Amino acid sequence: MDLAVLIGALLAFGGVFVGMIFKGADPVQMFTNYAALLVVIVGTIGAVVASHSMNDNMNALKAFKKLFMPGKQPEPAATIEKLVAMSETARREGLLGLEDMTKNMDDEFLKRGVQLAVDGTDAATIYDTLTAEVKSMKERHKVTQGWFVATGVFAPTFGIIGAVIGLMAVMSKLDDPTQLGHGIAAAFVATFWGVFMANGMFLPWAARLKRQSAEEANQRELTIQGVIALQSGMAPRALGERLYGALPPAQRKAS
Repeated sequence: MDLAVLIGALLAFGGVFVGMIFKGADPVQMFTNYAALLVVIVGTIGAVVASHSMNDNMNALKAFKKLFMPGKQPEPAATIEKLVAMSETARREGLLGLEDMTKNMDDEFLKRGVQLAVDGTDAATIYDTLTAEVKSMKERHKVTQGWFVATGVFAPTFGIIGAVIGLMAVMSKLDDPTQLGHGIAAAFVATFWGVFMANGMFLPWAARLKRQSAEEANQRELTIQGVIALQSGMAPRALGERLYGALPPAQRKAS
């Protein structure tokens, strides 16, 4: 579980709804105005689904899980330790001596890179192959991030649509002044949900996915540098110093 996402969501909901209570508004009304919820939620999802391919929409659904449970990612320091150990083995036994080390490797990207080196692939080809994979990954992630951004863009608009519908209903009851206050308040529930969904949920989630993608790309780019250095026969100590130098100080514990 990603605690940052969970804590952020709790703070956003808590701040808004506790503040609502302090102002004398009724939070329950926000959840019982089913017409407003229908217009904003269903309308927004419909617009976003229509603007993306079905494959993009399915990938966006999978991204919800990644937001809260991103799964275990390779630690940069641990990857460097593996590369240094492989460099020591390669100096003793040659690159072919690394073949057995790749069999139980959990990091599939590192495994592919080392296998390319073991197979005698030149450095330029290894770089081009692995870099192309990272570029493809970034493009896929951008599409998913765009899905969440689009939701944040459409939601306020459907909130306004819901408010207009609510005000139209109020205008039809001008002969009953006792209904005006309640009707106008109910009309703005849709606007609230549209703005809150955008700024309290989907746009922050899009930013979080962008950050996760950047971290994964940085990890893979570090791996590419290590594999190229390994293929070139760089000394283990020099390889470790080069890769650890690319990490923030807090991540250099294992160096």
